[in-house]
Amino acid sequence: MGTNRGSALFAFLVGGVVGAGIALLYAPGSGADTRRRIREGADDAGDWVKDKYQDARYKVSDSAGRVRQIINDKKDDLQAAIDAGKEAYHKGKERLSRETGT
Repeated sequence: MGTNRGSALFAFLVGGVVGAGIALLYAPGSGADTRRRIREGADDAGDWVKDKYQDARYKVSDSAGRVRQIINDKKDDLQAAIDAGKEAYHKGKERLSRETGT
């Protein structure tokens, strides 16, 4: 998630929570009922934030694992190419040595 998208999502979330809190304060109802509804709304918002955090954390971890796997695969490919180059060099050197008799 990009920094701008993360900031926009955070601002949207905060705005929603503040708006919901203000709406509850102006809604008709007893003080106890209003406090209960605010508490439930805050709990729901907290659960939503925790879920989004866990989702983001999983995505980052999964992406990091895929990047590590790609790097390891490319490292193996590079090592195989280096080994093949060394082998071709040595074979060429031996052939040149046999052809020149040195």
